Amino acid sequence: MSNGKGVGAANEAGAGVAKRERFGSRLGFILISAGCAIGLGNVWRFPYITGEYGGAAFVLMYLVFLVILGLPVMVMEFAVGRASQKSSAVAFDTLQPSRKWHWFSWWGYIGCMVLMMFYTTVGGWMLSFVVKMGTGAFNGLDSAGVGAVFNDMLANPTELVGWMLVVIVLGFLVCSLGLQKGVERITKVMMICLLAIMAVLVVRAVTLPGGLEGLKFYLVPDFGKLFAGATTVEQWATFGDAVYVAMGQAFFTLSLGISAMEIFGSYIGKERSLTGEALRICGLDTAVALVAGLIIFPACFAFAVEPGSGPGLVFVTLPSVFNQMPLGQLWGALFFVFMSFAALSTIIAVFENLISWSMDKWNWTRKTAVARTAIIVTVLSLPCALGFNVLAGVQVPAIGDIQSIEDFIVSNNLLPLGSLFYVLFCVTKGGWGWDNFLAEADTGKGMRFPAWSRVWLKFGIPALIIIIFVMGYVPKFATWLGMA
Repeated sequence: MSNGKGVGAANEAGAGVAKRERFGSRLGFILISAGCAIGLGNVWRFPYITGEYGGAAFVLMYLVFLVILGLPVMVMEFAVGRASQKSSAVAFDTLQPSRKWHWFSWWGYIGCMVLMMFYTTVGGWMLSFVVKMGTGAFNGLDSAGVGAVFNDMLANPTELVGWMLVVIVLGFLVCSLGLQKGVERITKVMMICLLAIMAVLVVRAVTLPGGLEGLKFYLVPDFGKLFAGATTVEQWATFGDAVYVAMGQAFFTLSLGISAMEIFGSYIGKERSLTGEALRICGLDTAVALVAGLIIFPACFAFAVEPGSGPGLVFVTLPSVFNQMPLGQLWGALFFVFMSFAALSTIIAVFENLISWSMDKWNWTRKTAVARTAIIVTVLSLPCALGFNVLAGVQVPAIGDIQSIEDFIVSNNLLPLGSLFYVLFCVTKGGWGWDNFLAEADTGKGMRFPAWSRVWLKFGIPALIIIIFVMGYVPKFATWLGMA
């Protein structure tokens, strides 16, 4: 099989399995992979859109798309990594020696780099709010006052760049310690603390007087919201929008398509099949997103605060809610510690991706890769941190400021198209091929990948990905055409 031939070629080149860094435990692999998937988007965006589109009704729709779209692509990324025992820098050449897919080796590096260009700044916001909340900076402030503190932070380039640098230093410091002693050990601790903090916050939120209404809003299915509208056309348009949002959320929450998951497949052995492992990681990612809603909605309803969306929910609404709670300063600080761990777990995982890619591509030592990658990330992260103040005038119509531009490049382009290429690589003869992919995915104990799904993977998933890609541009084109 070409699978065995490809790995053998890697061994002959002196970069065999024995020399590859490995996770120290299966738990480490699961928690770190989940930590990469669990990001800021799904712990503040998911609860909001769930409530907006009918609570449990939307969750059910989301879970369907998670299984039929997100899960298969995750298994593919893991399979490419484990079979090649390399990062995406050379994985495709290893598995497809004709080098037809050599160009795709850069996709993951560029995607992870652009992601970090704005994620480091947002991660800095979280750390900043841990300090602000813990020191009582929001005490006695209403929503307008909290919003003013947030806006003042955005307007201060020194503060934004400073917190961005703290995030970068912390992330690369962890990665410099190595895979097991640094990335695995620290991320395991953060993820366990994250889950523990969430549990404490959930208990506090659901026991608040009036919190039950928030639970009803979040968990009781309201199918009427999926078909809201005065006319039949409007109702079906609302339903179509909900389907698109559920499909997009299931797809984007796992950070698929930029090889963010592929690297972790290269760090594990063949004792367990990949479908079961991917299912556990998807489950943990979804559980964190769901539990975040159990924190946010009961708290908002308990104090009659309208839950907002996006940055407003986390950085304006929730600090105002915590201000009204007994021991609110403590609960608020814990919440932003939880959010900081969610951000840092993703940042560390993606930094490790960039470092491993550089080590495989240019034969750098870890020390060299850490130092050089840290410099590149720092320089490329500056435009986003300055985009809210010094470079605030840099805007693209229908997209927004520098952070929005970078987010659009990743979320609406690199993620969906990268996932499409992964699918084509794994199911077509011009790539790695279906038989090789299936054999790798099913190696080890555990759940087998459904062989009957080949037609769905070859035609259905690409069709959904193309829909996601096109729909992401529809409102942009409408605005651009309207300006012409």
